Amino acid sequence: MPSPRSKQNPRDDHYAQKARKDHFPARSVFKLQEIQQKVNLIQRGNRILDLGCSPGSWLMLAAELTGPTGSIVGIDIQPITVSLPSHVQMFIADMLALPDDISEVVGRDFDIVLSDMAPSTTGSKSVNAARSMELCHAALSTAQNRLLPGGHFVCKIFQGEDSDAFIHQIKSLFNRYRIFKPQSCRKASREIYIIGLNKR
Repeated sequence: MPSPRSKQNPRDDHYAQKARKDHFPARSVFKLQEIQQKVNLIQRGNRILDLGCSPGSWLMLAAELTGPTGSIVGIDIQPITVSLPSHVQMFIADMLALPDDISEVVGRDFDIVLSDMAPSTTGSKSVNAARSMELCHAALSTAQNRLLPGGHFVCKIFQGEDSDAFIHQIKSLFNRYRIFKPQSCRKASREIYIIGLNKR
């Protein structure tokens, strides 16, 4: 007879349980929390663009950190069901084909662009890697076009043969950069976060 431990969902770990306890919809909130502790990224009153924002954990934490004088805009192909404060807007759209009307409303002059985007996975590692890199480049292009000079960029990337070239692009566009893997990332995951600081 299997033990209760063997029936436990392996994805329902300490971080997932803590997220529920703290009323966040996903454990990913702790990744942004660790990034914030590492580089003191988000300040009161910041204007932030969150790409791949569903299910809303990063939006919620960013809203807390900026306070009501801040402004946060989220974009994702999936809707969000959590309640968001009045200084947060969310648009349902595909970042790879952002409609002109939404692009115009989203605007520019952001202090920070965040991207926790990840593709729907397939059975092919090469296809997954290509899709992930496409999203990374879309996020970086968005940061180039919508960040204020001196602004910051955070992007999730999966380590692979194309990641070095992407990191080189970050180095050329920002005065400083960091590569960081939060403790809250799953141990088996190849994901890391590239942090570009002070856009040139």
